[in-house]
Amino acid sequence: MEFVDTSIVEQIEMKMIRPSSFAVRDKFQRYSEDDDTLIISIREHGLLQPIIIRPLTHGFEIVAGHRRYQACRSLRWRFIPCKIREMSEKQAFEVQLTENIQRKTMDPVEEAEAFRKYVIDYGWGGVSDLAKKIGKSEEYVSHRIQLLRLPEEIKNKVSTKILNVSKAIELSSIPIEKHPDIVEEIIRDKISVRNIREIKRVMKENLHEDIINIQNQNNTYISKSLKITKKASLSLKVSLARIDNLIEEAEVSIEPEQRTELINFLMEIRLKIHGLIDETIRFKNYSKKTIKVK
Repeated sequence: MEFVDTSIVEQIEMKMIRPSSFAVRDKFQRYSEDDDTLIISIREHGLLQPIIIRPLTHGFEIVAGHRRYQACRSLRWRFIPCKIREMSEKQAFEVQLTENIQRKTMDPVEEAEAFRKYVIDYGWGGVSDLAKKIGKSEEYVSHRIQLLRLPEEIKNKVSTKILNVSKAIELSSIPIEKHPDIVEEIIRDKISVRNIREIKRVMKENLHEDIINIQNQNNTYISKSLKITKKASLSLKVSLARIDNLIEEAEVSIEPEQRTELINFLMEIRLKIHGLIDETIRFKNYSKKTIKVK
């Protein structure tokens, strides 16, 4: 059925309007330079687009246009142009969310928190329902919600664009105690998502080996030399992932005729690291046999 807009546009007294009680963002009061720009624009040209409000028993509630409303308040306006529309709390939330996503005014973590409110806190629908409402894929919505499993310091890095969403999602399946070192490496060395997955695989293999060794030794501690050898093996495998990342970077950023020598050099390093990994495995196996004999 075709949508029929039954809203009306009127000048409403500012004191009759209040912020939304179901706001998709908790940070509407946060100051930014964009606020000053908006105030200057409204002062010079007026409010070009009315805010959207919905009627309540007493007064009105903002559905979309919180920043425009605050800017007009700072200019001491008594009345503000409003588009008044009847809608439920769920519909108001959907309109707010869609507008913020289209305007790209929310960072990924803010989106994640809003998605969680819709799906979990308010129980208005599942991931697929929400995805259809905002015009995004189910994977987009579920990945955003998955960000909320991460520690605050990592979420802050995502919010400030130091760490992108795809890389942060990979960290959600890594034990929290290992996050600080891995995050630092990802940011410093610009490690790709594929290489992060390789590092995770290596970490999983080493954890599995640790469990097997503990079981084989009747739950006694592995010798210090074997522990250090395992760390050496892990470090070499991480280095291998970094070299692969550099090779990918060279292939993308350097012209074909200029990159041959560099890639050959990196491949030589890669082969040497492989050789060191093989030696480490031999030494590790020897150490295991020694412990069993003892």
